[in-house]
Amino acid sequence: MAHIDTSGKGRNTNVDLNLVPFIDLMSVLITFLLISAVWTQVSMIQLGASFASPKDSTNTEYKVPPHEDLVFRLDVVSAGYVLKFGTQTKPIPKRNNEYDTQTLLTELQRVKQAYPDKNNVKISIADEILYENVIAAMDTGLQAGFSPELLTGGPR
Repeated sequence: MAHIDTSGKGRNTNVDLNLVPFIDLMSVLITFLLISAVWTQVSMIQLGASFASPKDSTNTEYKVPPHEDLVFRLDVVSAGYVLKFGTQTKPIPKRNNEYDTQTLLTELQRVKQAYPDKNNVKISIADEILYENVIAAMDTGLQAGFSPELLTGGPR
């Protein structure tokens, strides 16, 4: 028990500190930190394995996918789509206040025919875009033969 005793003219202060809630809180926090540290370590191993390290430990040669250096990105903004491939930029504005997915599909198929081994398109989305428009863009990418990857942070 804690005891504070002041001498002199002031009044005596006796305070009993209840440490049980503090100990309970610390035990819960320590348990939570131990559990979350293990999960963080496991997720880091999975990311590292999927990026640069080969799946087979005996195979040390890493092959870069073809045309990986070409930037292929689809920006979904409030004015419509903006397709960026390499140094080219193709805006696809809205028609009748709706996203023009048919023109987007035509452009994506044109890129797929020119670069058949390019398999992914990165899609960046502005914050104000509705969920259904994001899904429509992803479905159009799948329909054209690409595997869409979502980027966070939106187009800049």
